[in-house]
Amino acid sequence: MIELNVNIDHVATIRNARGGKEPDPVTAALKAELAGANGIVCHLREDRRHINDRDLRLIKETISVKLDLEMAANEEIIKIALETKPTMVTIVPEKRQELTTEGGLNVVADIAKYKDLVSIFHDKDIFVSFFIEPEREQIEATLTTNADMVEFHTGVYANCKTKKELKDEIKRLSTAIDFAQKNALKIAAGHGLNYQNTYAIAQLPNINELSIGHSIISRAIFVGIEQAVKDMLKIIREAELISNIQNLRKEVKH
Repeated sequence: MIELNVNIDHVATIRNARGGKEPDPVTAALKAELAGANGIVCHLREDRRHINDRDLRLIKETISVKLDLEMAANEEIIKIALETKPTMVTIVPEKRQELTTEGGLNVVADIAKYKDLVSIFHDKDIFVSFFIEPEREQIEATLTTNADMVEFHTGVYANCKTKKELKDEIKRLSTAIDFAQKNALKIAAGHGLNYQNTYAIAQLPNINELSIGHSIISRAIFVGIEQAVKDMLKIIREAELISNIQNLRKEVKH
């Protein structure tokens, strides 16, 4: 069963726009958990444009599901992560000028650095994932670092304009998922997933988790975060069910 991890960053984004206390990302995290989310995701950026250090500590203390801290391999943030001890960290690229994460981490560019980083987190019993493009060389580099998991960047998929582009990107994701699964990596996918395009991704075999934030928080403005989470879970479960039925039919035919 695919787990849904809800990113609550943009609750903090709205709060920070006015410099006040509302809305509270900690409350959002708890409500998402109560609605059925399997995990909470937050990105502690160097510029603190989303959550801040206090948010991270309170979320860790409040929720009972897993906490996935997205972070750059930045010395300050590494130190905070080691002190806070989230369930897992997902290492992502980070640029101050970007509106949101623009692509996967280039693990190939500095395998030794990321291998050392994985070792540091493993010493504190923190699970490690890398947010990467669905490319074989990046998966192989991730394997070399001894990381536990990959999260495949689905932003290219989300931005496809034609049926051919969509078909090609799903094939690219499927190939990457298959290779990662055969090498015993846990597999997540995320970025740009919404209530229209998640169904096809949830039908792909061997995905363990989906990380979804912006679309859920956007929908929550109109229906509340509990309902927004439940609506996304419904899409995922229906996609899994149809996929399982199709696979059973194939097995019967053979």
